[in-house]
Amino acid sequence: MLQSCSIEQAVDEVLARLPQHIHMGMPLGLGKPNRFANALYRRIAQLPERQLTIYTALSLGRPALGDGLQRRFLEPFVERVFGDYPELDFLADLHRDSLPANIRVEQFFMQPGSLLHSAAAQQDYVSSNYSHAARDINAAGLNLVAQLVARDPQRPGQLSLSCNPDITLDMLPLIAKRRAAGETILILGQVHADLPYMPGDAEVQARDFDLLIDEEERSTLFSTPNMPVGVQDHCIGLHASTLVRDGGTLQIGIGSMGDALTAALLARQADNQGYRALLADLQVAHWQPLIDREGGVAPFAQGLYGCSEMFVNGLLALADAGIVRRKVYPSQELQEQANAGTLDPSTPGGVAIHGGFFLGPRSFYQRLRELPKERLAEFNMSAISYINELYGHEELKRLQRRDARFINSAFTMTLLGAAVSDQLQGGRVLSGVGGQYNFVVQGHALADARSVLILRSWRESAGEVSSNIVWEYGHCTIPRHLRDIVITEYGIADLRGKSDAKVIEALLNISDSRFQPGLMEQAQKAGKLPRDFRLDPRFADNTPQRLLDIQARHRHLFPEYPLGSDFTAQERDLLRALNWLKSKFKLSEILELGKAAFDAPEPEAFPEHLERMGLEQPEGLREDLYQRLLLAGLQATRQP
Repeated sequence: MLQSCSIEQAVDEVLARLPQHIHMGMPLGLGKPNRFANALYRRIAQLPERQLTIYTALSLGRPALGDGLQRRFLEPFVERVFGDYPELDFLADLHRDSLPANIRVEQFFMQPGSLLHSAAAQQDYVSSNYSHAARDINAAGLNLVAQLVARDPQRPGQLSLSCNPDITLDMLPLIAKRRAAGETILILGQVHADLPYMPGDAEVQARDFDLLIDEEERSTLFSTPNMPVGVQDHCIGLHASTLVRDGGTLQIGIGSMGDALTAALLARQADNQGYRALLADLQVAHWQPLIDREGGVAPFAQGLYGCSEMFVNGLLALADAGIVRRKVYPSQELQEQANAGTLDPSTPGGVAIHGGFFLGPRSFYQRLRELPKERLAEFNMSAISYINELYGHEELKRLQRRDARFINSAFTMTLLGAAVSDQLQGGRVLSGVGGQYNFVVQGHALADARSVLILRSWRESAGEVSSNIVWEYGHCTIPRHLRDIVITEYGIADLRGKSDAKVIEALLNISDSRFQPGLMEQAQKAGKLPRDFRLDPRFADNTPQRLLDIQARHRHLFPEYPLGSDFTAQERDLLRALNWLKSKFKLSEILELGKAAFDAPEPEAFPEHLERMGLEQPEGLREDLYQRLLLAGLQATRQP
């Protein structure tokens, strides 16, 4: 029976009705009721005879402010964008490795890179596929589910799981089975005033909840501001866009590479002539047979269907542009008619996007809140088992997911085709496998589908440049026997069904030319590449400068923020300058940096930028140095 209560009353009820050890599950990402979680956490911490294990993923916190110039930049921005978002107490204690002795936190996915140095987070990380999370959490003894929900006054008696039906919908039948066997399991909800009410599969009855907190949450929703998209990422997105087939299915992830793909698809639709000219300059003709067979470069006549564990801002932008518009239907008969082109377009129940959870910038949430109900119904938030797996309604899913392109990112690729995206080779976890394995497998299991892994061919850290394509690495997320298509800023490698030597050659062709000789030598030393192998000269100029020259010729197709920005114009300039400064902090470039600071323009050249950073009137040597460095960075990264 549904019981309304305050947060503290809810904590009292949980403690009274559940056994000594509380096993609480909360959604991945946005859907956590932070204030309730904090209240329960604090209460349990004061009760050493009780225990609490929290099962969740992607626990979200404000970015660390750091110090110096970084802090001056971030502090006002974080205050403006994150507002009164309530931080999770357990997350703060995880960062400090100071969890109470009677509380543990098990996560199957972490905010990327945020908990590398937390022993507790690393030791209690659970490596599970996203589609197995409900099974594993249930088996661990889950007895409390706590989740934010949305309410629509025009739908009395109903609530929406909104941003997070993903695991909850898969959990409900497991909970019902255990309840029928006599177990006590509580489901708690709290309405958030700003969560979009998502209709469809995400709708549940209010009576499905045992406890509903009557203190409507109005704090700032956590958002992920769009970050700048550089030349490297834009070129990755452009290459990937050529493999997306009209009338097909698309899955993309969060981040600047996903935004770059979105920008490329928007250009393909809205500026096809300019898009084709840019592709010609990128020399995509090297992969023309693959593009003709698997993708295309023409505008979208039929449109795409979005099937993605994460409903990202980019998918919504593609839907608004009329690119994601191919609808799928909940019955095999209707779907067969839709595929054959015989279904009446006015047939109700069509879905253009299936998503498991969403997270994005503030404008994304606002857009969802403003959409007409009939339009919102085309975006069906559903169970992760439906999206990430083929089993269960398999024939229907196969009909819906025609010509699927599952596009995911990695940070390292071995020359033999294994991908690394979740963990460092020393064992520390960056994020988690999430649903990447699920979609890679679907890319092989579905007829006409392809798994596409995208990565930057090189990276720069503390001024040192390294290749992201390596001979070997002490961990893999996607084993090499599941290799398919790999894309870097330099091109496309089709690895499916290829011999080891052919795989190595294809990956060398899209590696940065600074590292090709060393990679070839390693492969030859291992006996995996013929001693007389010679690199195809067409791929011997894979250099950042070549891409910068291409950008200069097609600047309008390289938008820095293709999906909008939470940064002001001055902040965008400052971010470029700070990234430039960060890249220069190595011994071999200190002299260059010092010269740049010495030659920096006068403060009058950037008065608004200095005011934003509180450096218009520096006090003392430190602030004077900050001002000179910042002016040097602004000068070096000034936009044409």
